[in-house]
Amino acid sequence: MDSPLMAKVLIFLVFVGVLVDVSVADLGEKAPWRVHTLFSVECQDYFDWQTVGLVHSFKKAGQPGPITRLLSCTEEEKRKYKGMDLVPTFEVPSMSKHPRTGDWYPAINKPAGVVHWLKHSKEAENVDWVVILDADMIIRGPIIPWKLGAEKGKPVAAYYGYLIGCDNILAKLHTKHPELCDKVGGLLAMHIDDLRALAPLWLSKTEEVREDRAHWATNITGDIYNSGWISEMYGYSFGAAEVGLRHKITDDLMLYPGYVPRRDVEPILLHYGLPIIVGNWSFSKLENHKDRIVYDCGRLFPEPPLPKVIQSMEADSDKRRALFLSIECVNTLNEGLLLHHASRGCPKPKWSKYLSFLKSKTFANLTRPKYVTNNRFMNDITEEPRQVFDDRKVVRPKIHTIFSTECSPYFDWQTVGLMHSFHLSGQPGNITRLLSCTEQGLKKYTGHDLAPTHYVPSMSRHPLTGDWYPAINKPAAVLHWLNHANVDAEFIVILDADMILRGPITPWEFNAARGRPVSTPYDYLIGCDNELARLHTRHPDACDKVGGVIIMHIDDLREFAMLWLHKTEEVRADKSHYSKNFTGDVYEAGWISEMYGYSFGAAELNLRHLINKDILIYPGYVPLPGVNYRVFHYGLEFSVGNWSFDKANWREADVVNTCWAKFPDPPDPSTVNLPDSNIRQRDLMSIECARTLNDALMLHHKRNCHDSHIKTITNQETDVLDALPQKSDKLSGNLKIGRVDKVQTTVSRKLRASTEQVLNAFRFWMVALWVVAIFGFFTVMLMIWKGRKKINQGVKFIEIRGSLLIQDSLMQVDMIDILVIFIKLKCLLDLRNICRLA
Repeated sequence: MDSPLMAKVLIFLVFVGVLVDVSVADLGEKAPWRVHTLFSVECQDYFDWQTVGLVHSFKKAGQPGPITRLLSCTEEEKRKYKGMDLVPTFEVPSMSKHPRTGDWYPAINKPAGVVHWLKHSKEAENVDWVVILDADMIIRGPIIPWKLGAEKGKPVAAYYGYLIGCDNILAKLHTKHPELCDKVGGLLAMHIDDLRALAPLWLSKTEEVREDRAHWATNITGDIYNSGWISEMYGYSFGAAEVGLRHKITDDLMLYPGYVPRRDVEPILLHYGLPIIVGNWSFSKLENHKDRIVYDCGRLFPEPPLPKVIQSMEADSDKRRALFLSIECVNTLNEGLLLHHASRGCPKPKWSKYLSFLKSKTFANLTRPKYVTNNRFMNDITEEPRQVFDDRKVVRPKIHTIFSTECSPYFDWQTVGLMHSFHLSGQPGNITRLLSCTEQGLKKYTGHDLAPTHYVPSMSRHPLTGDWYPAINKPAAVLHWLNHANVDAEFIVILDADMILRGPITPWEFNAARGRPVSTPYDYLIGCDNELARLHTRHPDACDKVGGVIIMHIDDLREFAMLWLHKTEEVRADKSHYSKNFTGDVYEAGWISEMYGYSFGAAELNLRHLINKDILIYPGYVPLPGVNYRVFHYGLEFSVGNWSFDKANWREADVVNTCWAKFPDPPDPSTVNLPDSNIRQRDLMSIECARTLNDALMLHHKRNCHDSHIKTITNQETDVLDALPQKSDKLSGNLKIGRVDKVQTTVSRKLRASTEQVLNAFRFWMVALWVVAIFGFFTVMLMIWKGRKKINQGVKFIEIRGSLLIQDSLMQVDMIDILVIFIKLKCLLDLRNICRLA
């Protein structure tokens, strides 16, 4: 064979080899792409607009494989339902009303629908991986299971930290392997074989937990409604534990709009299950429960602020990014509705700036598909008490945040504020409220659902001394929690209820370690430098003036907690050293004994703190330039111009249970124009603290106040509330309370006055009718009397005539008397204008 021919043959063989190699590679890449996405809904308008949004985002994100809606409907519902052709659908018999128990629980349709699909759908026979989502989600990028790190036997899932039942008696009751219970949900990506093994148990465990009403309480399930509503979520976790499925868990994949995402992490799924607030604009799916927006041509949800408005709304880059994600979620929903209406032949909507934005290249670029790397989700936070928080393979210690409160409205509104800020801050791990109540107080208490709660017997009245000192509940509650709860965290963050979180407080950022807790400076604890420390600790030189925020290793806390309580009792009993020159307590009442109990207890163990002044600031204090404070502690009164806020003025105000009640709004940040940048930053931070409290209350009311009559009345209350003066030097302590109660009284008086006016009008017409009837009776009698024949004429004419004259005079007198009686009755009915005329 000559050399040119040999060269051609070699080139041909190389070309064929490349083709074969490429095709093999393609075959190897194609096999895993048999992905199927599922979501479960019912025959309701509420789910139809969610369906349109989800499927639109599915296409926009480039999610591989088909998507199927599992539609659960009764026969009667199907006859009336108009949305059968919205998306590819697999019909499922409804189990909303359980066929055996009659229990009404629509959430069970999710596992029941998956079981039915696996048994009866031909599509289920031709798939390798399944992605299961909820209808109230927006997809931002492709969810490819194997690229997220999913393996057969190891699904990928989003973290649902509030499923505390995995750590307590609930898991022990409902699975043989409670140690395998993973707190997951929302997003599930798993191999089809794992789903086939899990699905029947998912359904049966859901039924089992749903029927276990004795364990529906918030402190067992984490369900804030105490209604067994999240039984389906536990059904999944317990079912997975039964078959030995361990999940690769992340809290980076999915984000609730309104929450602050971790820096440098791009969520690929938005779950709008909670209300969203951006400035004065808000969106809540619950407010659109019966909305037929899918079928109303040209109608969209209220437009959120445009991105350029957001740019100037928030200075903090992380919070600003959270606002962008919030508006992206609703903008994508609206874009989906717009395209859906066009596909149904709806008339082209009128031009608007907002519609122009939705169709613009700017919006298209902002919502291009987002992608994740292979590394980001490979760490599993369930096998060790550790958590993964960034896209590098860095394993962090697990954290648990706790705070102490009592059964009172005063602590309830603080709890609402702290919990709201906790969710916004990006603080890792779970949070628990340590709620100290007497038995009687607990019976009347209604705020069980405000936070995940550990209940503690109250020590406000000391069981041995009878001393009234509620602050002792803090160390007593921590000790009780350590002894009675299953605590699996490595570090504990201890806060006060009257705090607002602005960012995460982590041991790795602030260098906490075993034997080296971190805290914030409380310089007024002068007792660490004088006789007080020498009396109450063997190591006065180890006494640190700290408090407020504490980051401590769990082993240190277990060793220290009893001493904290004991030293608090000891200092509280030392009344001879209550004076200000010993304690720094301006009230000289032993009120800060608990703070000294902490410092002296730590000194006993030679537990020295890293004292960090950059964690906490009191609103109203001038911040240090460039410091990113993580906590507002609003324990003192603060003001901006003529506006001020003092938590002590709201000790008796039940703003949590009074619909739409809130605190007086602080000034608008744009009005703060001060030449000194530090003073300006002080005022802006004060405004931020107050606005966060009000935002928290408004979110709470949106979740709980659904009665339009209540809303109308309480809107009046809120208007009056905003008009109330902030403070008055003339008011005594007893009068500086209960502003909301005063507003309720004012509104009640107005209602009573209105009712009285109605009753008075009714009485007036009744009396008028009575007077007319009497007058008519006398008139008839007079006519009868005049009609009688005169028997005696002539001589008796003068007598009769005189008699008639007298009778006429008497009749005139009677009518005058009746008029006088009528006027007096009017006076009794408080018709003052007639009385004055009379």
